[in-house]
Amino acid sequence: MCNAIASDSNSKNLEMSLKTKITKLLSKAESNQTIGIAFRQDAMAYCHLSELGECQYHQAPITDGNQEKAIKELVNTPDVQAQGHLVVAPSQYQIVQVDKPEVPEEEMLSALKWQVKELVTIPPEDMILDYFSGPVLAGGSEKLNVVCSQKSALKVLVEALDDSDINLKTISTEEFAFASLVPFQEQALMLVCQQPNEEIVILIVKLGRIYFHRRLRGYAQLGTKTIEELSFGAVDSLSLEIQRSSDYFERQLKQAPIKEIQVILPIKTADYIVNKLGENTNTPVVSFSFDERHKDKAMFAAAIGATQLDLMERFVHD
Repeated sequence: MCNAIASDSNSKNLEMSLKTKITKLLSKAESNQTIGIAFRQDAMAYCHLSELGECQYHQAPITDGNQEKAIKELVNTPDVQAQGHLVVAPSQYQIVQVDKPEVPEEEMLSALKWQVKELVTIPPEDMILDYFSGPVLAGGSEKLNVVCSQKSALKVLVEALDDSDINLKTISTEEFAFASLVPFQEQALMLVCQQPNEEIVILIVKLGRIYFHRRLRGYAQLGTKTIEELSFGAVDSLSLEIQRSSDYFERQLKQAPIKEIQVILPIKTADYIVNKLGENTNTPVVSFSFDERHKDKAMFAAAIGATQLDLMERFVHD
């Protein structure tokens, strides 16, 4: 009898808890404000857009990898009520390319999990993944780019936002945050971009899609180098990687040549690097032009891009 009562009580408590949560979600007003939150290894940056389009920027250091603390400080900030878009740190996800499995769409994620388990370091039982299509090579099979992250790590961040005034809409990656900055256009654009103290990413974006992505290793400390040190080969090696990426896009993907390269480097020597890259290639190289409200905010580029993720094909988790 006691067990039966206890069981019935627990059932009612659970029902009440679910009703409370559903009621809260339904009654939560859709905010016209947007906040883009971008993590990197040493900091969390955010860009908060008000209903009038006014912007606030802030970054908080990450100590001992404690991202949850930074999130909790953010949600306790007065007047931060917004639709949220979260970009995880590059160290928190892996992207691998595989042949598209021949399975029904509803079985795709399950099939991909076992297809990539030997290619990534995240165990299948703690893996959350999504994918985006890559261009089909001439005569080749269709490829998928599979984005894998650790479910337990993302759960901490999502739960930290659960009872806040930030309504989390998307979780995405650095690549998509940067790509969302590029206007929708038929002409392919190469973007050479970087968050502070992270590696450089090369993207080729066309018609709102990522056609090519590549992360370069060894450039995280580029901002600490003097112009003299850069002249010893760092810029030349970057030029070579850019040329290799262009060649792959044109020759392997059979695409028209890139007409322009735009650069987002949040470092003091950015102008020097842009000029040297321009001298080393036949393709015009320019600094990325942010709109007026984001002028001189290159260090917040990923967070700014996150505010525009609804416009991109994206890596989303509900």
